[in-house]
Amino acid sequence: MSEEPKQTRISRRNALGLFGATVSGAAAGPLVLGAGTAEAMPATSEVTGLTTGSPTTPVQGLHLTFGADPRSQMVVSWVTDAAVKNPRVVYGTLSGGFGSTAHAKTKTYVDGTSGRTVWVHHALISKLKADTDYLYAAQHDGATPDAGTFHTAPSGRAPFTFTSFGDQGAPSVTWKTGANPADASGRDFEPNATPAAADIVTGIEKVGPLFHLLNGDLCYANTGPDRVRVWRDFLTNNSRSARFRPWMPAAGNHEIELGNGKLGLDAYQTYFELPSTETQPELDNLWYSFTVGSVKVITLQNDEIALQEGGDIYIKGYSGGRQLAWLEKELKSARASKDIDWIVICMHQVMISSATAANGADLALREAYGPLFDKYGVDLVVCGHEHDYERSLAVRGVVPGSVTLTPNPSQTALDVIESEHGTTHMILGGGGVSGITNNSFTTDDADGHGHHSAYVQTEHVGKFNSVKEQETAVWIGVRDAEHPYGFAEFNVDPGRHPGDMTRIHVTYYNIITPTGELSVFEKFTLQRRRSDGGHGHH
Repeated sequence: MSEEPKQTRISRRNALGLFGATVSGAAAGPLVLGAGTAEAMPATSEVTGLTTGSPTTPVQGLHLTFGADPRSQMVVSWVTDAAVKNPRVVYGTLSGGFGSTAHAKTKTYVDGTSGRTVWVHHALISKLKADTDYLYAAQHDGATPDAGTFHTAPSGRAPFTFTSFGDQGAPSVTWKTGANPADASGRDFEPNATPAAADIVTGIEKVGPLFHLLNGDLCYANTGPDRVRVWRDFLTNNSRSARFRPWMPAAGNHEIELGNGKLGLDAYQTYFELPSTETQPELDNLWYSFTVGSVKVITLQNDEIALQEGGDIYIKGYSGGRQLAWLEKELKSARASKDIDWIVICMHQVMISSATAANGADLALREAYGPLFDKYGVDLVVCGHEHDYERSLAVRGVVPGSVTLTPNPSQTALDVIESEHGTTHMILGGGGVSGITNNSFTTDDADGHGHHSAYVQTEHVGKFNSVKEQETAVWIGVRDAEHPYGFAEFNVDPGRHPGDMTRIHVTYYNIITPTGELSVFEKFTLQRRRSDGGHGHH
């Protein structure tokens, strides 16, 4: 992998300049680009004008997510402060212009604290060409459009890059109740906010991945003085990247908001349109999967499994086993496929952690997921929850006799890891949240052989209150005790021929405070044999 920033085929500046050129010289009035149905090859667009201001609520928080097939589908989403008419996305290619329109469906929720209604519009664009650049603009009647670009996933095995972090927060400030704007003390800050939550978005854009995995605890709106404002600030901040590439989230415990639905997840389920196959509306968008190249990504909602109570409501067991049954079906299908080499799990709460100021590993997750991850040979787990960076050795099975189901290392290598023989867990919880835990890693000698301790949640007591058991953490691989913030970059090398070795080259970057600059902390490689070589499958 290269440390040089990746370049998309259409630069953001050129793409957005091209939008401006498209409407240059148009008469006053709202921009109307095309009125046809969504097509892969757009026709000539119709431009009647562009307003520079409007009394209509504007397009806000523009962001992308993959549809069910990332090669041919993309969802464009945005937020408004009121109901709007004819929300839509016009899109096209550099050669074809704007000739296609995808009409958006609108979802709403009423925030249980403020009583405010939020409108979110999702336009699914289909019949796109794989591995192709597109330009698009989101608009509704009377509003100035907002625009971006995206690149569809490749068809078949191909190299690409993705990134990941969790526990971000939002650079957010609001007013105290009854505050006098003339009094600076009237400001109320979102308690989890730091500048790193903004700097890390810039870092992702320096890498320029095909997509980004956001591993839960997105913005901590449930702890803020104004939940709707925190969500808005989060989406506005991330739109600097998420309008150009899909940001694919997992719901963490801080997405569970009191008064926002039975599960507390109405806001999360409204803001994002994800490739969920769930037929129960209450469970929609909470777990899902997608495939890019030879990589299968499976995203889970861990509050349904975890012992720990970390949200506004304790919702353990809410699916009645549906999520676990779905997970095994997805894993079995992926590992049986000759088109998929890698299985990546994206989730929030963790199965490994050695930071004493953090939450610790969760025994219920180890019980539920561990046997499945082993059986189907999961390669990589990216998560958050602990506000630090830590990765395990590759693990397979458990240490015999351990009451905490301690993951058992299958190898000691830290630089080149044979993923066919073990799963690597990466805690990527340095997305920008204020309550850092990297300064609390254990340093003791727990067994006389240099292995440190870790503490595992084994029994639920109350909110952020669990019985913990000590274990000898023989699984510890690499920890960053110096820097709290950062993200991982994954470069997928699919190999050239059937049966070749395929590799994922991983770089973990620190976000240096206070400057926000990127610095490489470590690099390592995961490798395994391709599944199309006729050899025995795991």
